[in-house]
Amino acid sequence: MGMSETLKAISDPVRREILELLKDSRKTAGEIASCFHLTGATVSYHLSNLKKANLITETKQKNFIFYELNSSVFEDVLVWIYKLGGNKNGKEK
Repeated sequence: MGMSETLKAISDPVRREILELLKDSRKTAGEIASCFHLTGATVSYHLSNLKKANLITETKQKNFIFYELNSSVFEDVLVWIYKLGGNKNGKEK
């Protein structure tokens, strides 16, 4: 996925909150859903969008699917934002 898809995925407040929940540890869809007043289908929709943007990964273990952050995508976004700001002194680094 490209930068546009990534930024679109994190533009939604529910998806940002899901990313915050996954910041410290991986969680199942049920654990994530329990933090919201949303249907399971809605949480699943948000997880799907985050997966499509490659912001989270899933790992299957027995009867559970665990979701966790894909930090490399965030590093790419930060590098892009940093480059967008440019060098304020007008000098190349």
